[in-house]
Amino acid sequence: MKIKVVSVPVSDQDRAKEFYVEKLGFGVVFDNPHGPDKRWVMLTPPGGGTAITLVTWFPTMPPGSMKGLVYEVDDVDAVHAELSGKGLAVSAVETAPWGRHATLDDPDGNGIVLQEYPKS
Repeated sequence: MKIKVVSVPVSDQDRAKEFYVEKLGFGVVFDNPHGPDKRWVMLTPPGGGTAITLVTWFPTMPPGSMKGLVYEVDDVDAVHAELSGKGLAVSAVETAPWGRHATLDDPDGNGIVLQEYPKS
């Protein structure tokens, strides 16, 4: 078993899709109708892994309510510089026993952790 998809609650699927694709480099898997007035927008990070869906229809998941989506990166300093260069507000890189990390929010305030794990 594995986790295949994580739902990310957003207010505007087009704006969120632009952020995840243009800023973070995610690829589009699906962008299809999903019932009346709904779309199934499914994205994957570069290199694959668990997909995300940009959802607007769960009443118990208001936009911006997700925190701690961990996005594993090989070099947090390089990713920090790249995203800062694209105008994103990224926290300073911090070091902890489990590795180095920085944080940022998507346009709705969903919290993302850029995590570089220790090299073995």
